[in-house]
Amino acid sequence: MTETAIATVPGPRRGLAMPKLSLPGGRWREYVPGTDVGLALAVVALLSVLVLPLPTVILDLGLALSVTASVLVLMVALFLKRPLDFTSFPTLLLLTTLLRLSLEVATTRLILSHGNEGPTAAGHVVAAFGGFLMGGDVVIGLILFTILLVVNFMVITKGSGRIAEVAARFSLDAMPGKQMAIDAELSAGAITDKVARLRRRELEEESGFYGAMDGAAKFVRGDAIASLLITVINIFGGLAIGLGRHGMAFSDAASTFTTLTVGDGLVSQIPALLVSTASGIVVTKGGTEGAADVALVRQLGGNPKPMAMAAGAAVLLALMPGLPALPFLALGGLAAAGAWMRSRSPVKVELEEEAASILSSAPSEPPIAEAMRIDMIRLELGYGLLPLAGGDQPKLTDQIKALRRTIASEMGFVLPPVRIQDNMQLGADSYAIRIKEIQTGTGTLRPNSFLVMDPRGGVPDLPGEKTTEPAFGLAALWVDAAHREEAMFRGCTVVDPVSVLTTHLTEAVRETMAELLSYSETQKLLDELPREQQKLVADLIPSQISMGAVQRVLQSLLTERVSIRDLPTILEGIQEGCGAGLRAVPLLAAHVRVRLARQISDALVGGGGYIPLIPLSPEWEEAFLDSLIGPPEDRQLAMAPSRLNEFIVRLRAALDAAAMAGESPVILTSTGIRLPVRAIVERLRPATPVLAQAEIFPRARIRTIGTI
Repeated sequence: MTETAIATVPGPRRGLAMPKLSLPGGRWREYVPGTDVGLALAVVALLSVLVLPLPTVILDLGLALSVTASVLVLMVALFLKRPLDFTSFPTLLLLTTLLRLSLEVATTRLILSHGNEGPTAAGHVVAAFGGFLMGGDVVIGLILFTILLVVNFMVITKGSGRIAEVAARFSLDAMPGKQMAIDAELSAGAITDKVARLRRRELEEESGFYGAMDGAAKFVRGDAIASLLITVINIFGGLAIGLGRHGMAFSDAASTFTTLTVGDGLVSQIPALLVSTASGIVVTKGGTEGAADVALVRQLGGNPKPMAMAAGAAVLLALMPGLPALPFLALGGLAAAGAWMRSRSPVKVELEEEAASILSSAPSEPPIAEAMRIDMIRLELGYGLLPLAGGDQPKLTDQIKALRRTIASEMGFVLPPVRIQDNMQLGADSYAIRIKEIQTGTGTLRPNSFLVMDPRGGVPDLPGEKTTEPAFGLAALWVDAAHREEAMFRGCTVVDPVSVLTTHLTEAVRETMAELLSYSETQKLLDELPREQQKLVADLIPSQISMGAVQRVLQSLLTERVSIRDLPTILEGIQEGCGAGLRAVPLLAAHVRVRLARQISDALVGGGGYIPLIPLSPEWEEAFLDSLIGPPEDRQLAMAPSRLNEFIVRLRAALDAAAMAGESPVILTSTGIRLPVRAIVERLRPATPVLAQAEIFPRARIRTIGTI
């Protein structure tokens, strides 16, 4: 609440102290134009003009204000640097339109009520426009008023309204992309948080401004229609009042009321035309930087050749018979002088200075954090393979997107984005795959050829270049596109270069997927669980197990290509293991694998509808158990080298026999020795799974195809 200052002054009688009231802080300043209360009072005054009669003195003042304000708006629009510097223009457009309509209503009231009193019945401004601009001829005034109305309504207003509509639509459509660009620059460290907030604010202001301009253009359009209707009403209404009420002659009534009406129309249409022109300048300015005069001079006179040709054309027109030579020669001379001056000081210098200023304002070196950032997955291409990732149809990027979707649906893990960049140190047709900046695979492609492989083994009998398939090391052949149909007819597998590269990338990612599951990715997986599963996460972490231990359990599953998509079951298995006193990550992972027995067994079912098993013999089971040393949570294998070499020989023989039979075998062991056996198999055949007996689902179909 505002307190009122009270002072005491001597009273008029008996020296009594009388209270003296004063407005603290200069409250009268709130009513000055330009403040909130002043603006509210101005709008109320405009609306009151619609119903209250005005004397001619105040009406003249209002018409003069309308003309002056329209000129001010036009000048502001001309010298505007960018449209967003005039965001109050839609509101100002509404207020100026309301001012003109209110004055037209007040003028109409005076014309119809006092028009018979003479040409100054509606004020001296209307009389001046009706007499001076019309030249004393009513017909000329009507024609002039009609032309101004058509120019304003059909040309300027309609064009600026269409531009504002399209600009609003494009601004809204481009807003998500601009937001993403700002976020990308912020993430890359190119801009600071403060700059990002300013750019987002400018983006919101831009979309709101063009949307408001789209609606504000309808004000000017409606103003033109209202002016036409008011003019028609004034003419016919004035004739009726002059003939019927005042008994004037038809010629006198027509001359008097038509002169006043056309003068009123002209004094309202000229400000409307100025404001409409300002509106068109603002919406057509678009992305042009700088004032309109500077932009026009720079863009029209920036190149001396067009100006020289315009000068030549003006001189030719001056030499044509019947045309006045002096105006064309004067304009031709001015254009030639401008072309000569521009040729001596080309605009290129200005552009270079502007570019230099931009470069000088840019950061001299990237942030140190940018140099320390590690790409989780990076694909480096030689310059000959760059068209695979660009061009009109970048098939490589599409297949990488499909790879990320496939990994997410199969393994329950969203891969980090794959960064593609060129590497001039590689061969023209070579590529390299890096996981966490470490090279995990290389290869060579032939962009205009196809890779042909024979499923039966060996090299296909076709003309081409012998090579090795990079993902699996199979013998293959690069053939031209002309031999593609023949290779397919012979039953060979034909793969395009992009698919070869994507397959190699897929295998590299599957082999290193556990390394890509970081702590933050683990947290993200848990945060994205359904709401009903969040209670399980809250009960489990961190009271029973840490987030890092959960991450290592998930990594151990991904290492053996076990999907972690069923994350609730995995968390339940971890909770059960913790409740049973299992704290070591290998023991928890083994317990979780038992809970995932149905999923693991289903993933290993072969083409025959069963799981092909190669179990260890009781002798090898006992040999491995006797070779384990250390505590239960961290047992190590200490087998004699000769004995270990004998096991590897027998393992390789069993796997080769299964491969010859067309089977993808699974090594079966007891629970206690699964991890040591898996460590040996991983070095020999990484893709061969090793299961414990408890990990076989009871209702899964199995078949023993060999024994070690």
